[in-house]
Amino acid sequence: MSSQQPTDEPVYDDRVYRSPMAVVTGVLLLALIAWLCGDAIVRGSGNAPWFAAAVALLAVPLTVAFTIRPAVFANDDRMRVRNPFRVIELPWAAVDAVRAGYSAEVLAEGSKYQLWSVPVSLRERKKASRQQLSRRGGMSGKGLSSPEQADAAAAVEPPRAHADQVVDELRELAERGASRAGAQGSVRVRWSYEVIAPVAAGAVFLIVLLAVL
Repeated sequence: MSSQQPTDEPVYDDRVYRSPMAVVTGVLLLALIAWLCGDAIVRGSGNAPWFAAAVALLAVPLTVAFTIRPAVFANDDRMRVRNPFRVIELPWAAVDAVRAGYSAEVLAEGSKYQLWSVPVSLRERKKASRQQLSRRGGMSGKGLSSPEQADAAAAVEPPRAHADQVVDELRELAERGASRAGAQGSVRVRWSYEVIAPVAAGAVFLIVLLAVL
């Protein structure tokens, strides 16, 4: 009896990267929309309930699309980027670079895709840089020699902005997984019609109301 040997290493659960601040903002905005539009639908008179329904139909999916929906899922084989209106699946072998300048983005097959769920904060980046400089100055003030400074710096991980940490992790996954059999293939992009359809319906509903009433 022959036994089959695995052709590649196992794939572990996805790492998920989201913006907690965006999710909190989205939940608060949805609560505000529900309160204002719900009150207008229940208690409004005349055309107010119709306009409130149209605004809610348009605003709710847009709010979800730009705050709660964005996420990056990454495992040993590939990265899946869920942006407001598209889902991009990128096998690591197709990824050319992952970087964070003024925004976090991935380059693959001649195209650039933004990571909406990994916002870059220049303020947070400057704060991390100041902390690094302050730490170096503190070690110099203690009279540590150069080898001692190097050992002390290596023992403590320097502060990094959140977006830079995420990009470093994604870059490491890409470099480590590019040669895996499961990481081969081309980039696939899918439009998120489950978001686009209600947004379009709400916009059309609102335009019709404005034109008729």
